[in-house]
Amino acid sequence: MTGGEAVAMDETMPTGETMPTGDAVPTGEAAHEQPAWLPVLLFGCAILLLSTGARSSFGLFLPEMTQARGWSRETFSLAIALQNLVWGIGGSFLGAMADKYGAMRTLLLGAVLYVLGFLGMAWADSGLALTLSAGLVMGVAIGGTSFGIVLATLGRMVPAEKRSLAFGVGVAAGSFGQFLFLPLAGVLIAGIGWQAALLVHAAIVAAILLFALGLRGDGAAAARGGAVHLGDALRGALGDRSFHLLFWGYFVCGLQIVFIALHLPAYLIDKGMSANVGATAVALIGLFNVAGAFLSGVLGQKLSRKWLLAAIYVLRSIVIGLFLLVPLSTASVYVFSAAIGFLWLSTVPLTNALVGQRWGVQYLGLLGGVVFFGHQIGSFLGAWLGGRFYDTFGNYDYAWAMVIAFGLFAALVHAPIEQQPLARRGTVPA
Repeated sequence: MTGGEAVAMDETMPTGETMPTGDAVPTGEAAHEQPAWLPVLLFGCAILLLSTGARSSFGLFLPEMTQARGWSRETFSLAIALQNLVWGIGGSFLGAMADKYGAMRTLLLGAVLYVLGFLGMAWADSGLALTLSAGLVMGVAIGGTSFGIVLATLGRMVPAEKRSLAFGVGVAAGSFGQFLFLPLAGVLIAGIGWQAALLVHAAIVAAILLFALGLRGDGAAAARGGAVHLGDALRGALGDRSFHLLFWGYFVCGLQIVFIALHLPAYLIDKGMSANVGATAVALIGLFNVAGAFLSGVLGQKLSRKWLLAAIYVLRSIVIGLFLLVPLSTASVYVFSAAIGFLWLSTVPLTNALVGQRWGVQYLGLLGGVVFFGHQIGSFLGAWLGGRFYDTFGNYDYAWAMVIAFGLFAALVHAPIEQQPLARRGTVPA
């Protein structure tokens, strides 16, 4: 199975716009190659566990570092906001690099930068130093080690009828990393201080260098594919209205989850709760998203992906609204964490599967990276505006209202998206 021919056959999927259930079952050589993607899935899950887990703990460092360095919350928030924006911009280029040369080189580069980013963050003594280390360097690092690279690799190697499920397993692994890292970060900060905790994080993410070697087979697959016409693929996608709609829907996902991950612990401290409650809350989000992401991958093989996405965004807004309306308590925080966690990254397998479904998997690294850039524009605003609103108004009330409103907007944006493979539009009967 080589190049674009295999991709074209692989993506003969849904008819019309309703249900993505027409994935071709691989036969012959494709079926014979199925065992090759199993170790890739395992190593990819290990990478996502470390990459996602490490970056999920920044919210715990926000009150500690701002107090120790005398920074405003906006200073820290702006650095993390820039991180998410650079992650999105760099992710597109790094995804194209992985499409053309394979994932291993991209992952190795990202892992080295990840280590350097944590080291720089540990010794940052000014807002500029924090912005350069936690923002710029770490943004590129996460772009080279996160979902965009690993899921694109799985998209090229996993058979079509298992692809959405494989994406769900990968995202679930990342969510489990969040569940593991939040308590770990809390214990480290309390026991050895925030600076030493950052050094421990640097040592942990260095393990990605080893796990990246497990994805070296993807380089051979990319080489067999011949010349990759990335520009043509990008122009074709940008000419499709559905691509733009998916872009802005994903924008909302980034705004919501980064605001909550970064500012929920500080919000709870402001309400008189301990830092442990905030750490536990974000950890529970990761734990429950293990089930949510896996279920999302399973349902994505059977039901319309765009309507599943629309439902997730509506449910997020409802859950957040109820959390703000009921009296705040430890129990209500944990119930909210479980509910929002179930919906947390469940958009990722569905969105990536929808990109591969409509525009093909040969360029999934590039096109998925461009769509993910929308996610990161939202992440930038979610991180920065959360701090900005707090410094301006003294609370997070307007920020929460913004998050709820954008969830409803995202549900509306997904409704007109066409799911039929673009190359076959007009040739497949509805």
